[in-house]
Amino acid sequence: MAYIEAFSQLPPGMFWLVVGVFTLAGVVKGVVGLGLPTISMALLALFMAPVQAAALLIIPSLVTNVWQTRPLRVLMPLLRRVGGMQLGIGAGTVAGAIVLGAPAGAWASISLGVVLLAYAVWGFFGKPFHVPAHMEKWLGPVAGITTGFVTAGTGVFVVPAVPYLQALGLGRDDLIQTMGVSFSVSTVALAAGLWINDSYSFGAAGASLVMLAPALAGMYAGQLLRQSLSPKVFRYCMFGSLALLGVYLVWA
Repeated sequence: MAYIEAFSQLPPGMFWLVVGVFTLAGVVKGVVGLGLPTISMALLALFMAPVQAAALLIIPSLVTNVWQTRPLRVLMPLLRRVGGMQLGIGAGTVAGAIVLGAPAGAWASISLGVVLLAYAVWGFFGKPFHVPAHMEKWLGPVAGITTGFVTAGTGVFVVPAVPYLQALGLGRDDLIQTMGVSFSVSTVALAAGLWINDSYSFGAAGASLVMLAPALAGMYAGQLLRQSLSPKVFRYCMFGSLALLGVYLVWA
């Protein structure tokens, strides 16, 4: 099968390392509600090209994030509020894929490292800010387009999307649901960008589908862990790890 061919290109034993990465990324998402693509990209980029890592995360990211968009009965008011941002994400990712090409080579690893460092620094030291309602109409699309270009270049779509969404003053449940919408759009747009650059095939999709099981298992374990572990402590551990990985990718 095509997905077997995709995994056969990995060194012996690397398959189980990839499974471990997606399981860990699922645990992170289960605890804090985000982080699956970020953790996956950060760790996979240590031993494969970013473009390969981005192709692997498509289906696990899409399924877990679509699940996060529930309940659907309250989704439409949120979509009306962040719809411009989602259009910006789609347009920015596709435009970024055309301008930047697939995330491959040394520049892609360095760019990924810089994004991880920026995200970690914001996680440690960033102060909450508020976006006034009258600015959302134009600032949302700007944040979306910027996120799209970052997504196209690195495969990571949390910057600046997450800080922007947190600045809207949404309640906890609405914020998690809106992040699910944003990440779902980013995942579909990333797949389109990879396809444009001939970096997403049926084999890559099959390999990505195989990684859905460990991601869901990790997410379930993370949801159980959330009950006994402080999310604040876990987030600090996550941001510290991302900072170290970012430094490594920039200087390696």
